[in-house]
Amino acid sequence: MTNLFENYGRLPFSLIKGEDQYLFDDRGNKYLDFTSGIGVMNLGYSFEKGKVAVKAQLDSLSHLSNLYQNPLQEDVAEKLSQNHSYKAFFCNSGTEANEAALKLTHLIKKDQKILAFIDGFHGRTFGAMSATMQEKIQAGFSPLLPNFVASPFNDVVALEQILEKEKIGAIIFEIIQGEGGVLPISPDFVEALKTCQQKGILLIIDEVQTGIGRTGKLFAFEHFDFEPDIFTLAKALANGIPTGAMLAKNKYASYFSAGKHGSTFGGNPLAMASANEVLKEIDSDFLEKVTDKGIFFLKLLTEKLSVKATVKSIRGLGLMIGIQLTDEKKVPEVLALLRENGLLALSAGHDVIRLLPPLVMTKVELQKGAELLEKIL
Repeated sequence: MTNLFENYGRLPFSLIKGEDQYLFDDRGNKYLDFTSGIGVMNLGYSFEKGKVAVKAQLDSLSHLSNLYQNPLQEDVAEKLSQNHSYKAFFCNSGTEANEAALKLTHLIKKDQKILAFIDGFHGRTFGAMSATMQEKIQAGFSPLLPNFVASPFNDVVALEQILEKEKIGAIIFEIIQGEGGVLPISPDFVEALKTCQQKGILLIIDEVQTGIGRTGKLFAFEHFDFEPDIFTLAKALANGIPTGAMLAKNKYASYFSAGKHGSTFGGNPLAMASANEVLKEIDSDFLEKVTDKGIFFLKLLTEKLSVKATVKSIRGLGLMIGIQLTDEKKVPEVLALLRENGLLALSAGHDVIRLLPPLVMTKVELQKGAELLEKIL
C-alpha cells in the first residue's frame, strides 16, 4: 500500500546515502553512479563547499521572498550572464524555466508560432509539454496549447519547408536531445538555425540537461558559437538543491516588467547559496578536465563496445554519452544487469543506454564502468 500517486516506475529499493560518485541502498549495496540523479549531481555527493554554504545559509535565512533585494541571486546571475549580456529569472525546475522562456517569447513574438523538434524534451507542465514533441508525453492531455509546430531534429530540408509554410517567431531546441536518445545536433543544422536567427527568429536553447559543465563547456551552446536569445538551466545548477533559471538577452528584459511573471520560491537563498558555489567550482581548469575525461571515456567505450553485436552506435559529448542498442527490448535487461553488478545507468529514447556520470568521476572509475558495460553487453 502506498500513499503516493504511482506516476513513477520506481525500482524496488531505496537509495539512502551518497559519497563522491557512489550511492548506497537500504539493503547494503554500493553502486557506481552513472546517472548523477538524471544529470543533477554533476559535482558528486560530497561537494563540501556547497554543503557548507547551504548549512550556513539555513542557519541565517532559509527563505526570502522576491519582494526584497537578493544579493545571492545577483551573484549567481552575474556568473551566468556571459559577461553581463543576459538577464536572469530564477525558478525551481527545468520545466518552470522553459515555461518562463515560452511566456517571454509570447510577449516578444505575439501571435507567431514556436517551432520544436520531434523527440525533444522540455518538461511536463502545459507550455513545456506542448513544446515536447513526444507522443508518450503528450498522450491524454489534448487540447495542448496552440501555436506549436513540430519538425524532425537535424533535418535542414524539413526545417526550411516549415519556415516557408508557417509564421515562426521562435525555435526551442536542445544541443543534445537527452531524453530523446542522446542525439547531438549536426553541424549543418547548427548553421541552418543560425540563419534563422539572422532572419529575426528567436533561438531558445534548453540547457537543462546539457548545461553546467556536462559537455565540457559551462553551456553546450558554446561548442557551436551560438548566442541564444534565451536559454534555460536547472538540474545541476545547484547540485541537488531544486532550482532553475531562464536567461534572456538584455534587450528583452523590459518585456518581463513587474508582475508579468514570478515565483514564490524561485531564487531562494538555499538554492542560490549552493548554485554560487557550484559556479565557482566549475572554472576553466575544471572544464578542461571534463573535456579530457569525456574524450577518454568515449574512446574507451568505442574500443570496447563498437564490436558488440548488441551495439548499434555510441555517441555523445563530454560526459553525456548514449549507447544505442540494436534491440530496444534489451534496454531494461541491460540496466537490470548493470544494477546487479553495482552500476546505475539510465535509458533514453527507445533504444539507448544513457550515461551521465558525475563530472568529478575519475578515469579509473570511468574505466571500471566501461569494463562492466563490456561484460554485460
